Amino acid sequence: MSAPIAKPWLSSQSDTDPRSATGKTLRWGVIATGGIARSVAQDLALLADAELYAVSSRAQDTADAFAVAYDFSKAYGDDGGLRGYQRLLADEAVDIVYVATPHAQHHEIVLAALNAGKHVLCEKAFTINAREAGELIDVARSRKLFLMEAVWSRFLPSMQRAFDIAASGELGDIHWVSADLGFPAPYSPTSRLWARQDGGGALLDIAVYPLLWALGTLGFPQTVSATGFLNDDGVDAQNAMTLGYNHGAQVQLTSSLLSHGPRIATVAGSLGFLQSVGSINNPRELTVAKGWDERRTEAFDVVGKGYTYELREVTRCIQQGLTESPVMPLEDSLNTMRLFDGVRAQLGVTYPNDSHGR
Repeated sequence: MSAPIAKPWLSSQSDTDPRSATGKTLRWGVIATGGIARSVAQDLALLADAELYAVSSRAQDTADAFAVAYDFSKAYGDDGGLRGYQRLLADEAVDIVYVATPHAQHHEIVLAALNAGKHVLCEKAFTINAREAGELIDVARSRKLFLMEAVWSRFLPSMQRAFDIAASGELGDIHWVSADLGFPAPYSPTSRLWARQDGGGALLDIAVYPLLWALGTLGFPQTVSATGFLNDDGVDAQNAMTLGYNHGAQVQLTSSLLSHGPRIATVAGSLGFLQSVGSINNPRELTVAKGWDERRTEAFDVVGKGYTYELREVTRCIQQGLTESPVMPLEDSLNTMRLFDGVRAQLGVTYPNDSHGR
């Protein structure tokens, strides 16, 4: 049986305000200006020891507008044969970069950032495949630089509490877990969600959230069985995974870009069960049931949009000289990409990046 995620370091997640300064101020560079970059920038501004220093985009006017909107000091667009992100990485004042580009660009940009001597927080999915992930991890470790995948939900107080309850034995032996996440995303060949060259599809974009409930309670599985629906472009519009464990536990996970779902996670044990209330990637309540009748509800507040907790962890690690987070270790990101590679093989999903580096 794979071990579940160990009880993580919690003082920045739930015991203290994640906005409080804990050490040297870090100067952040943000690469890309899409929706997730905007949300993270807003939460980054809440940290007392974070400086919103630089932002990059392909177009200079887009970078300029983002810098004005979120109070960044520098803005870099493509110029003189250099990409905007390359100009940002050449700025010696940048301590750490947050990479918010589509999945297929992560390997190229993170590799360039590491080679420029920058610490990196990279959006999920970490890369397109396990080969790319392994290469980035090797470079980060050889250069003794911090690197982490931005699975923000893993740091939320509600998620930490759910994992603690499961590990405490209150629910007894965990025998099955289920989780779903979905929304109808209108098809557009130019949308990153549907663009095969960008790593589009439900698996790489949202499956990490249902999977997190399995990893946090049961660990990585021994077997994975997957089915799904691929559109005419070869992009998975919906997928379902069944995870198996040697001790008999089972997990059912569903991710969809076609339909609304209840967005509920259930962790079922021999003595009771736990269920999330609110979307599984940011639950605001947990319902805990013992036996048939005894139930309680635990409620949680979130600072900002919820990204402050992962940003606090990244800041803490760098301030303390750590090169990876004990809460979100690089081995977990690598194993997740290996699991997704196996799922894609079963679904028949391939991406242009898969042929690179061979």
